[in-house]
Amino acid sequence: MSFSRFAHSVRRCSEACELAVSHGTPKRAAKLALVVGTLLVLINQWEAVVGEATLHWLKVLLTYCVPYLVSTYTSVSKDLYLSRQSRMAEQEVHWEAERSRIQKSTL
Repeated sequence: MSFSRFAHSVRRCSEACELAVSHGTPKRAAKLALVVGTLLVLINQWEAVVGEATLHWLKVLLTYCVPYLVSTYTSVSKDLYLSRQSRMAEQEVHWEAERSRIQKSTL
């Protein structure tokens, strides 16, 4: 892997990590995990919830972690996609302006 590709990967990873902990992502993911996790605990641990079996706390913790991580991943993926689209659109505008400038200078 070339250095420029490595540097690009590091920048993208850094950007993804920043998005994962900012811009409301943790709050949205926590809200979703609370709702979905609770429903999944009720479905998967019903016997333990009503006292007919023992509650497996590690399973409960993982049941809340999975929707949190999925929501975070989805949000970061969307934000990275929109950022990439915005950069491409901005680059296209600059290319069009440059082409227009070149056409005017050749006339």
